[in-house]
Amino acid sequence: MNERFLNRIATELNAPVTKIAATARLLAEGATVPFVARYRTEVTGGLDEVAITAVRDRMQQLVELEQRRETILKSLSERQLLSPELQVAIQEADTLTVLEDLFAPYRPKRRTRAMIAREAGLEPLAHQILDQQASLDPLQAAVPFINPTHQIADVAAALAGARDILAERISDDAVARSKMRDLYWSAGVVRSRVVTDKQADGAKYKDYFDWSEPVAKVPSHRLLAMRRGEEEGFLYLRITPPEEEALNLLEPLFITARGTPAGEQVRLAVVDAYKRLLGFSIEAELRLETKKRADTEAIRVFCENLRELLLAAPLGPKAVLAVDPGFRTGCKTVVLDRQGKLLHHTVLQLAGGSPGAIREAAEELLHLVRQHAIEAIAIGNGTAGRETEQIVRALPMTPRIPIVMVNESGASIYSASEVAREEFPDQDLTVRGAVSIGRRLMDPLAELVKLDPKSSGVGQYQPDVDETALRKGLDDVVISCVNRVGVELNTSSRQLLGYVSGLGPSLAAQIVTYRDQNGPFRSRKDLLKVPRLGPKAFEPCAGFLRIRDGENPLDRSAVHPERYALVNSMAKDLGCGLADLLKDGALRTRIQPDRYITPEVGLPTLKDILDELAKPGRDPRQQFEAFSFQEGVQKPEDLKPGMKLPGIVTNVTAFGAFVDIGVHQDGLVHISQLADRFVSNPADVVKVAQKVHVTVLEVDLERKRIALSMKANPTLTTEPRNRTSPAGPRPSGPGRPGPGPRPGSGGGGGGWNALADAFDKASRPGR
Repeated sequence: MNERFLNRIATELNAPVTKIAATARLLAEGATVPFVARYRTEVTGGLDEVAITAVRDRMQQLVELEQRRETILKSLSERQLLSPELQVAIQEADTLTVLEDLFAPYRPKRRTRAMIAREAGLEPLAHQILDQQASLDPLQAAVPFINPTHQIADVAAALAGARDILAERISDDAVARSKMRDLYWSAGVVRSRVVTDKQADGAKYKDYFDWSEPVAKVPSHRLLAMRRGEEEGFLYLRITPPEEEALNLLEPLFITARGTPAGEQVRLAVVDAYKRLLGFSIEAELRLETKKRADTEAIRVFCENLRELLLAAPLGPKAVLAVDPGFRTGCKTVVLDRQGKLLHHTVLQLAGGSPGAIREAAEELLHLVRQHAIEAIAIGNGTAGRETEQIVRALPMTPRIPIVMVNESGASIYSASEVAREEFPDQDLTVRGAVSIGRRLMDPLAELVKLDPKSSGVGQYQPDVDETALRKGLDDVVISCVNRVGVELNTSSRQLLGYVSGLGPSLAAQIVTYRDQNGPFRSRKDLLKVPRLGPKAFEPCAGFLRIRDGENPLDRSAVHPERYALVNSMAKDLGCGLADLLKDGALRTRIQPDRYITPEVGLPTLKDILDELAKPGRDPRQQFEAFSFQEGVQKPEDLKPGMKLPGIVTNVTAFGAFVDIGVHQDGLVHISQLADRFVSNPADVVKVAQKVHVTVLEVDLERKRIALSMKANPTLTTEPRNRTSPAGPRPSGPGRPGPGPRPGSGGGGGGWNALADAFDKASRPGR
C-alpha cells in the first residue's frame, strides 16, 4: 500500500485514511465491491458501493501514474538527463499532466526543425537572443554562425534556425504549457464547419455546419455528435482560444525587453511556437480530455439507465403466455411455466390476417390460457404489437389476467446468440425471441443479463465512447444489480450466476454442471463440493446465493454463513429454533443487538442481520404493477397535439427522455419539457421503465418525430412546420444548436433538436 496514494484518496473522498487503507487492502486481496460493501461495513466504516468503486478505480489510476513516473525517470537516467532538481520535480508531480509537462523537453522526438538547427550549431545563438534581449544585436550576433555546409547561407537563415530552437523550447516549457492549458479551458471555443461539398451527404449534421460554443460548457452529447461528424468526414472540428489572448499570455513569459531587436526575435519565436507547435499540442490534449469527459458522462447516463432497466419490477414466478407479434409471419406464441421453462409454442395469426384467421387464432389462444392456467400474457412492443394487444384485450377471458406490453429491445440479438442456442438448440430464432419476451416480464434482471449490456437499448452515443471504459462501467452495474437482488442457486442460469460476487463465468459453469449431475443444492455449504470452488471463492459469493427450500432457513436469506453461529446464539438465548426466529416478529423484538457486538461484528452488521431475519431473501425491487397504453392510439397518425397519454420511459439522455406511448415510435420529452421547473439533469426527474403521463406537443410524420411534454400545462405547437428549407425553422430551447438562445438560456420548444437527430440507430442498438 502506497501511503501517499491512501492519503490522497482519503482527502478526495473525505473519509478516514484508516478506512480507505482497509478497503484498499480488501480489494487488493481479491474481495469484490458488492461483498465489501455488504459484509465488511465495520472494516470500511460504512462506505457504500460508489465509494468503494471509487477507491478501486482511483488506486488503479495512481498505480498507472506511478508506473509512468518510473518509466520517465528510467528514460532520463539512461540518457544522462536526470538532474537532481528535475528528479525532485518529477517525484513530486501529482498528476499525469504535470508529469508529462516536465518530461516534454526531454521526450525523444522525430527529427524537428529545432534539431536541424542544433545540428547546425545554432543553439548558442538562440541562448544569446533569449538571455541578452536588452543589449544584443541579433544581426551582428548571427554572423559567426553562418555555415553554408549546414545550409545556413546568411544571417536570416541563422536567425530563423535560432527562432526554431526557441519556439521548441517555448512549446516544451512546463509553465507555458500550464498557463496555455488553463487559457484553452477558460476561453477556448469548439468550432465545427462543414467540409466543402459535403452538405448534402451530411445533412443529419446540418446543425453543426457552422457551430461554435465554449469548450468548458459543451455538453457531452453535442461534442460526441460533432466528433462523429468529423470522423465520418462531414465536419471540420477545432478547439482554439482567441489568438490575441494566447499571445498576450505567452509573450511576457519570454520577452524581457520588448521593442529591442533581440526582443523582436523572441516575439517572432513566441508567435511561431504558438501557431506551429504549442497551440496544436494543447488542442490535442483538450480533444483527448474533452472526449474522455464526454465518454465519462455518456457512460454515466448509460449506467444509470441500465441500472433502472435491470431493477425494473418483476412479475415473479407466474405461468406466462408470451407473444412475439408479426403481421406477415404471424405471432410466435409460447407458453412458459412458473420457472420460465418452455412448455409449448405455436404461431397464431392474431394481426394482419383475415377475420376468420384472427378469430381462429383467438380461440386457440383462449384454449392455451385455460389449458395451462396462464396467469399473465406478455406481448412484445415491436411491429404489430399494439394491434395484437387490442385483439387479446378484447377476448372474453375469465378471470381477467394481466396483459403487458414488454420492451423487446435486444430480443433478436439474444435469439441469435450462443446463449440462446445453448438454451434452445432445437428451436428457431422466433421461438427463442418469444421466450425472452415472456421471461423479461417474469424477471427482467435474470433475462437481460444474458444480453451484452450494450444491446439493452438504453445507451447514448455508445459506439463513440471508449470501449474499455464502457464495458467496465456496464459490468459494474450488472454485478451490483445482481448481487443487490440475490440469485436463486438452484434455478438461475449460468449467465446470471456468472455475475455473482466472486464467481465469474468459469465457476458459474461448474456450479450448473454440478447441479445437473447431482440435483439441487440442499445447503450453501454444499457449494464447497463444486470442483475448483474453494473457501476463497465461497466467502464472497455465499451471501448472495439463495436456496429457497434449503436445509438451513438462513440459506434463503442474505445472512452470510460466517454469521450463522451468531444467529444461532440469538435463537439459543431466546430459547427457540431458527425457524421460530424467522417467523415470530415478537421474538425478534427481544433481541438486544448490543449483546452481540464483537471486534468483528458491529451494529451495522447486526442491523442488517435483523432486517434479513424479518424479511429473509427480500427482493429490493418495486412491486409489479400492470400498465396499458391508451386504447385507440396505435400509430403516429392517431396522435394529435394536446393529447394526454400514458407512457413508459425507454431511455434517458442528457437532453431529455424517450417515451413509448404505444405507437411503435418513441416520443422525445426534451429536457425543457420534463417539468414545470428548470431541470439540469433529466435523471433527477425520470428513470428508465418509469410510468409517466405526457402531452403530445407536435407530430412530424415525415421525419417520424414525436415531441412530448411532461409539464402540467405545456404550450402546444399549433402552426405547421416550415418545409421551405431542409432544416425548417429552428425552435429555441436549451440544447438547440444554431441561431437562437444559447444552450441553457431558456426558451420553449425543444422537441425538434439536433440532439435527437444525432441519436440514430447506431446509438440505440437492439431490435
